[in-house]
Amino acid sequence: MQPRPKFEPRYPGAGKLKDKVAIITGGDSGIGRAVAVHMAREGAKIAIVYLEEHEDAEETLRLIEKEKSRGISIAGDVGDEAFCREAVEKTVKEFGRLDILVNNAAEQHEVHDISELTAQQLDRTFRTNIFSFFFMTKGAVPHMKEGSSIINTASITAYQGHRTLLDYSATKGAIVTFTYSLSQALIGKGIRVNAVAPGPIWTPLIPASFEPEHVAKFGSSTPMKRAGQPNEVAPCYVFLASEEASYISGQVMHPNGGTIVRS
Repeated sequence: MQPRPKFEPRYPGAGKLKDKVAIITGGDSGIGRAVAVHMAREGAKIAIVYLEEHEDAEETLRLIEKEKSRGISIAGDVGDEAFCREAVEKTVKEFGRLDILVNNAAEQHEVHDISELTAQQLDRTFRTNIFSFFFMTKGAVPHMKEGSSIINTASITAYQGHRTLLDYSATKGAIVTFTYSLSQALIGKGIRVNAVAPGPIWTPLIPASFEPEHVAKFGSSTPMKRAGQPNEVAPCYVFLASEEASYISGQVMHPNGGTIVRS
């Protein structure tokens, strides 16, 4: 990608997540990579879960190690409930605990007419983008203690829709409601649940999803007139995972370049 997305933190760590353990799905690149590196800088050990981009995953692990932390990578399909359960078990076996779950894995495919939206694509998008959130959460919660945090990646499309991303935006709307409901279901266990709904962020998903003319003006419609960088989104996840957000649950943060969002 040109220019390269910016992943690394822009500020020194303060030990906000010292001795914590985080699982991040879709952690090999994009927002997931930035979250992994930011949490590592704050002292967390990281398990990144990804599909098949092994070189990207290795680069993320290198960046985690650069932050003087430890990381492991776990490859597989988060649309498979058995794999999600195994990913959690591997993480707990490696690090001895689990404090933070970041449900971030997603895929999107443009469709210019609903008649072109196949049952196979619909199933695949929902399985990756929302089923996996249920699967990972089911596997993680039994290992999480009071004070743990679950953070779900939604999108501005949950609030505004998107004419060529019908299935993707529908899953993001589902994630928002899942966040509201899960926060109520887990509050008695002392587990906080929140979401982050980014606007246009410059990640590998963008050139992989859109035509070049769309990519060339990506983000220009925001009030800030530009796309955001992954390292402008990742601090939201660090905050929501930290003790600084101890009184926050069932909420959505909106790093989106100044767009006013009303739910």
